[in-house]
Amino acid sequence: MRTRIKEILEQGTGASLCSFSGWVRSVRSSKGICFIVLNDGSTVDGIQIVVESALPNFSHICRVGTGTALTVAGALVESPASGQKWELAARSIEIIGGADDSYPLQKKRHSFEYLRTISHLRPRTNTFGAVFRLRSRLALAVHQFFSEQNFLYVHTPIITASDCEGAGELFRVSTLDAADPPTLDGQPDFSQDFFGQKTGLTVSGQLEGELFALAFGDVYTFGPTFRAENSNTARHASEFWMIEPEMAFANLSDDADLAEKFVRYLCRFALEECADDMAFFDRHIENGLIERIRGVAEADFVRMEYSDAIDRLQRSGVTFTYPVEWGLDLQTEHERCITEQIVGGATFILNYPKDIKAFYMRQNNDGRTVAAMDLLVPKIGEIIGGSQREERLDRLERRMAETGIAREPLWWYLDSRRWGSCPHAGFGLGFERLVMYLSGMDNIRDVIPFPRTPRHCEF
Repeated sequence: MRTRIKEILEQGTGASLCSFSGWVRSVRSSKGICFIVLNDGSTVDGIQIVVESALPNFSHICRVGTGTALTVAGALVESPASGQKWELAARSIEIIGGADDSYPLQKKRHSFEYLRTISHLRPRTNTFGAVFRLRSRLALAVHQFFSEQNFLYVHTPIITASDCEGAGELFRVSTLDAADPPTLDGQPDFSQDFFGQKTGLTVSGQLEGELFALAFGDVYTFGPTFRAENSNTARHASEFWMIEPEMAFANLSDDADLAEKFVRYLCRFALEECADDMAFFDRHIENGLIERIRGVAEADFVRMEYSDAIDRLQRSGVTFTYPVEWGLDLQTEHERCITEQIVGGATFILNYPKDIKAFYMRQNNDGRTVAAMDLLVPKIGEIIGGSQREERLDRLERRMAETGIAREPLWWYLDSRRWGSCPHAGFGLGFERLVMYLSGMDNIRDVIPFPRTPRHCEF
């Protein structure tokens, strides 16, 4: 079992004689001595290897290229150089895998746009090393949080026959011959398909999660979701991960309480458990990031009615690109104005007009709104969307008819309201947007290992 650089740096002189492996980040040579910075991905900090001319393969080692894989052994000593506490005085170095001058990641700083063209190599950079370590740790934090809250983890299906949002933006899953499919009345006959009906990749695990909430009380899903939306913005991807809790015997206020507790937990976790990487983001990606995240972790979230939000936006004196009117959805510019200027912090917007929300949201007594909520945070706007679900069968059936949602494919969902229905609520948090928010990264393509966007599906 190899030793990681992070462990060595944490142990200090307790690991005075050590051996480890990694990849060359930089090489500096002068007469009789060579300095190599090695990183193995375990920490944002590499470790400097001091190579002296007495080393048997000194001349060869001094010519290794950036990206070369090495195994080194030597003595860990205090470093006289500023910016690093320890360095390794090499006693032996073995070249495991070479890298020549064509290696695309040389010492100079590369743009994120360029790195997206070589996304198979970008995890080797400092920035993306920090991003994906943070992402990994946050995934653990998600499971820790819900485990501590006694939620059941449910694996909802990736292949589904239902369109949760009713928007028809599913990627189709089919084994029919694409060049010559069987047809019925001029359309592909999906009754002859593998599943005997039209199926696609899921846009959400919510509906299936509701079924389990009505058996186990509190559940959550955390898995990949897909949307065939031809969007090329910095906030949209065709494949992304969603965290979706559902709670039985809960209302909209309970939903907001859980969402606030969850986000504050994740902010604290990032600050405490990912301190080195968060410090890197604060220095190199967004100055003031740590202060911003700490402010969310420690503040109480404001709760504001949608109607009040519209009124306050209209009276803000700000000129917006998109109109601000009751009955229209809030755009990112409106959401940021609320969190950054009107409130100055995280804000729940509650009780939206029913005509701009999904069919499954509980209808309020005013006949105009539904018990929906969005959590808005400074810098990015909406980070969570949720609602109390419509538990009344007659109201749900009426709303499905109004919005053109066919009842037959969702017979199982209606059954959940027919027998033992109860008030229940839940929300969805896009995992990539969470990573963006906590890292300061501006583009969703830079917080997911292999981004899937329109006309881009390498690997």
